Amino acid sequence: MATRRDFLKGCLAGGAAAATAVLPETACARDTLVRPPEGLGLLYDATLCVGCQACVAACKRANDNPAEFTAMDNLWDTPLDTSGHTFNLIKMYRNGTMDTKDSELNGFSFMKTSCMHCADPSCVSACPVSSMQKDPVTGVVSYDPDACIGCRYCVAACPFGIPKYQYDSPTGKIGKCELCRHRHEDGHYSACAEVCPTGATLFGRTEDLLAEAKRRLALKPGEWTTVPRGRLPATGETPEAAAKWKGPVDQGYQAQVGNYLQHVYGETEYGGTQVLKLSAVNFQKVGLPDLPPKSSAASSETIQHTLYGGMIMPIAVLAGLTWVAKRNVVPDDDDKGGQS
Repeated sequence: MATRRDFLKGCLAGGAAAATAVLPETACARDTLVRPPEGLGLLYDATLCVGCQACVAACKRANDNPAEFTAMDNLWDTPLDTSGHTFNLIKMYRNGTMDTKDSELNGFSFMKTSCMHCADPSCVSACPVSSMQKDPVTGVVSYDPDACIGCRYCVAACPFGIPKYQYDSPTGKIGKCELCRHRHEDGHYSACAEVCPTGATLFGRTEDLLAEAKRRLALKPGEWTTVPRGRLPATGETPEAAAKWKGPVDQGYQAQVGNYLQHVYGETEYGGTQVLKLSAVNFQKVGLPDLPPKSSAASSETIQHTLYGGMIMPIAVLAGLTWVAKRNVVPDDDDKGGQS
């Protein structure tokens, strides 16, 4: 008599064989998508950040999000991580005596945690109902709660752990940074960049932000330089284009050049992101994942869509299960021809 283990092994083998038989040869990985030329984003410079959390408070106000308490007194908004109601957070790296800012040994540093707005976002690829969308012009990865079915595939797919489920929502919603796209029509850009007092968070076109990041990397640590605050005007920006934005633009803020790692995080990681980061402390130590230059969506999406397109995979698995079930059916007494 067949055991349960035999049945399960047979189910897996039968389903896999059937799926392989019907999988078209076209199920190969597509190319990783690239950032749109006019894509918008942020540049975060950890060496300029003082950990004031003004960006966290501004993000809460701009998105009408409630405070989250982790202390007993419930007096201050003290989230420990991003959540369905906290889209932006400044985390802290600590080591030893913490004597020196932006030092890995006996030092401390800050790191901004929010949506990276990937060029080829896994959350968009994984969403079965197109609740997650990437704008073809701005590149902003947006979320449509009306289309969302609460499956949380986006939560599982994101390598940065950014989309978070609002478990207190009666309808089931996802919360994440959308670069304050709802404020763009009124001329306001990302609230976190608007309020940053040191220019640690800068808003602009990603390609211009990348050029600014590389300019800083080329400077000598310790020397003084001028860094923009608020919004970085686009290269060749016309007065008409500049007039669209109401937020502050400060091109004369003086700051010392940090002892940067010679890498712009987000330039190539995961196919590139529209949020770029500079740091003097190892990026993995400040909480950022070590990712390849290719998005996993480039591999998984084509296979997933091929398997499920036209119900290929479900039909194949059902066929495999049916075949295995029939093979393992034990005849009852009536089917044994009256044998005693």
